[in-house]
Amino acid sequence: MTRATGATDLDEPLRRSVGTIAAALERNLGLRTVRDLLTHYPRRYAQRGELTRLDGLRVDEHVTVQARVSAVSSRRMRQRKGSIVEVVVTDGSGFLTLTFFNQAWRQEHLRPGRLGLFAGKVSAYGGKRQLTHPDYLLLDADGGNGDAGGDVADDAGDFAGGLIPVYPATAAVASWRISRCLDMVLPSLRVPDDPMPVEIRRRRNLVDLERALRLIHRPQDDADVRRAVARLTWDEAFVLQTTLALRRQAAQATPATPRTAAPGGLLDAFEQRLPFALTAGQLAVGAVLADELARPHPMHRLLQGEVGAGKTIVALRAMLAVVDAGGQAALLAPTEVLAQQHHRSIRDLLGPLGRAGELDADERATRVALVTGSLAAAARRRTLADVASGTAGVVIGTHALLEQSVDFADLGLVVIDEQHRFGVEQRDALRAKGTSPPHVLVMTATPIPRTVAMTVYGDLETSTLTDLPPGRSAVRSFVVRAGNPLWVQRMWGRVRDEVAAGRQAYVVCPRIGDPAGEAADEAQGEEPAQGEEPVADPERDAGDPARRPGVAVLTVAPALAADELAGLHVEVLHGRLPAEDKDAVMSAFAAGRIDVLVATTVIEVGVDVANATVMVVLDADRFGVSQLHQLRGRVGRGSAPGWCLLESQATPGSPSAERLAAVAATTDGFRLARLDLEQRREGNVLGAEQSGRRSGLKMLSLLRDEEVIRTAREDATALVSADPELARHPGLAAAVARLGAEEQAAYLEKT
Repeated sequence: MTRATGATDLDEPLRRSVGTIAAALERNLGLRTVRDLLTHYPRRYAQRGELTRLDGLRVDEHVTVQARVSAVSSRRMRQRKGSIVEVVVTDGSGFLTLTFFNQAWRQEHLRPGRLGLFAGKVSAYGGKRQLTHPDYLLLDADGGNGDAGGDVADDAGDFAGGLIPVYPATAAVASWRISRCLDMVLPSLRVPDDPMPVEIRRRRNLVDLERALRLIHRPQDDADVRRAVARLTWDEAFVLQTTLALRRQAAQATPATPRTAAPGGLLDAFEQRLPFALTAGQLAVGAVLADELARPHPMHRLLQGEVGAGKTIVALRAMLAVVDAGGQAALLAPTEVLAQQHHRSIRDLLGPLGRAGELDADERATRVALVTGSLAAAARRRTLADVASGTAGVVIGTHALLEQSVDFADLGLVVIDEQHRFGVEQRDALRAKGTSPPHVLVMTATPIPRTVAMTVYGDLETSTLTDLPPGRSAVRSFVVRAGNPLWVQRMWGRVRDEVAAGRQAYVVCPRIGDPAGEAADEAQGEEPAQGEEPVADPERDAGDPARRPGVAVLTVAPALAADELAGLHVEVLHGRLPAEDKDAVMSAFAAGRIDVLVATTVIEVGVDVANATVMVVLDADRFGVSQLHQLRGRVGRGSAPGWCLLESQATPGSPSAERLAAVAATTDGFRLARLDLEQRREGNVLGAEQSGRRSGLKMLSLLRDEEVIRTAREDATALVSADPELARHPGLAAAVARLGAEEQAAYLEKT
């Protein structure tokens, strides 16, 4: 595309526009192009004459503050040659010391009464907060020649407007240096192809992109900032929703084999033998799935709901409908324990309907196969042959299902359990095993706020189960302070009482406790064993590397068996056990032969033992909100009341303690999911850390901008329907391309 004469090339390398400082911008802030610089938005604005408060500064924080020089002094150093200049600045709320070594001439610049911006890393010395060799910019017009090093910029005209933008900066690149780079770019800024159509801008009362970029960097007042933020927030929502609308459209245009259950077939026979009644929600979602499976285009649907809402039954009914129609269904689980649990529970539910080829099989039966990495060679050959021939209509497995050696006769439905643990490449690898594109059902037991669903899972239609099956009991949750011996004693007493009543218990620990294995994993940069996720609280651990490691399964289990739970049958379960041992332990626990199972988060999802009524989570402050909600869902799955006891050493009033109190206060997964989002922020939710990249959302807040996301989705869907190739919207097409047709979509899906 030829750009308009005189228009800024937004993808031009910064070195052509700002000169030698471009290297520092790239090295310290990752800014490489003019577009990167223009979208490096101010994090706040300083009002001339309204000084920034100094009393809230924290040690080790990189700050830019506006303050006035209060006092200047110079003294000789005691231990070595040279002098120290100390400049005290104030904002009326507190004081900050600026320290310069062997730079006596600073006294000429930083005279009492002068107003400036000061940037550096906060440290503490002698009980006072200070900046050592800070960068600074003097804002008043009082003389001064600057210095050759460029640390002083005596030019009050740099910020002619009423607001001074303060940018995310580093010690090497101060905020005003970024601002001066923008001064070099903004005069020639032209945006020839605005990505947002003019009719949408008018309807939503939004300024054009060029004006928004000028206003965000050079506002005259707060109204300018609001206009700029409104447009740039809409940009992020609209381009993202357009990308997702295009993906939904492409999916709908792809042909797929319709799958309709045969009357009187396997699905009908299964429903006749169910020992319980389906909920209204299960029936309603099941009807939606049946309708979409019967269409000649692939289903792409997200099924979410509360822990224990019965998603697996809904998925199994869809799988049986596909088998009825002559196809196969595959269920992809993130851990071997969960895959084995699904295999065992589905076989139990199907009974003779799942034992094709066996003596007691029903004539309509299919075979339920389990494919994991730990299968012995002979069993693997037999299982893969059943899958390839179509004898196994229902195939359950872990990542082993993705291997090239696994072939399906006619893969009609892919069910992905706990989607957030799989990357897009893994999902696509399984879908590619179908002779035609299979239908896809994604399940998550972590309730998702509506805005996250519209953004992260925006290419999927969403169904939600909110009601629990009849017979499920409430779970009571309590926080137990580890430092209170009486509370701890009562906690273990509750476990003993439940076991004495014929029930069972879980004890969850954050670590396995095998030093050799954990050290090897860390040294090789490997993920924890399947099912165990790294758990940490940055707010708690920050600045405290000596904090003891979390309690471990292999330490806790023998200690409990010898003391608090002496006389009870205690066993362990973790991801590093051999597959046959894991299966044997889970089978024994499900059969009631184990009283207390001491485990890692390998039991977090899918484990369903109705007789387990109490869970103790040790070092609970090391787990996230959603993870604790998932763990709690393992108890209260039968008729007896459930108990979840969150033991913690967190200091009362700390963020960790408040998080645990919030979990204990409600079992509403959607409220907890919103709390989780508030604490983790959008960067984590959208996969920034997983991908190693910064989040692409700089203005859009999934919590604050719910209405923007909703209306942007409506506008994007309508636009794509009218212009499916974006031929009439070249600016929008370019923005969608930049978002990344494949890379950014994968980045979102990996959340």
